[in-house]
Amino acid sequence: MRSISSVPRIPRLFRKASPPRVRVLASMSSNGDVVRFNLSPSSYLKIQKGDLTAWSVDGSTDAIVNAANERMLGGGGVDGAIHRAAGPELRAACAQVQEVRPGVRCPTGEARITPAFRLPVAHVIHTVGPIYDVDPHPEVSLGNAYRNSLRLAKENNIQYMAFPAISCGVYGYPYNEASRVAISTIKEFANDFKEVHFVLFLDDIYKAWVEAARELL
Repeated sequence: MRSISSVPRIPRLFRKASPPRVRVLASMSSNGDVVRFNLSPSSYLKIQKGDLTAWSVDGSTDAIVNAANERMLGGGGVDGAIHRAAGPELRAACAQVQEVRPGVRCPTGEARITPAFRLPVAHVIHTVGPIYDVDPHPEVSLGNAYRNSLRLAKENNIQYMAFPAISCGVYGYPYNEASRVAISTIKEFANDFKEVHFVLFLDDIYKAWVEAARELL
């Protein structure tokens, strides 16, 4: 297993391939604002409203994903909320991640991992989504952000992980398009995790994700 402290770099682009067809065991089940979809006989996708910084399932094999910027030193939105909840140790750990070029520790579409410090999970996976109106291929970059986060989690034996809606804040990615990219990419890893969650704060984003999952799963 690759050491967390080494913070492995992951190539930005991967050859696109059609995700495997996944047999859905049950279309969905819901519990309040949590909707569960079967990805495989032993793997679930859960979409819920809530606060990502309060999420946890198993304190040793879980992680949340931070929608970071390329500097990895905190920012607005979910990035700022995660840094505040984790405490200053998270910023210090991010500052130790090697820059790939001046001011850039995690290029768009890539992922890095750190401890979670004061958060109720074991790890934070930091990834950078595309700015929708700037990136020439936002669908590719967003897919890579999800894919590289999942690959890094798998390398570190993480079994439970939770995502925000990457790039759907100030980066301006339309909710309906972003949700389809997110769900399609999760399908590629149907047998690799016990649970993959999306913890979403806004009603409109939550509804877009549930609709995409109903269609694609």
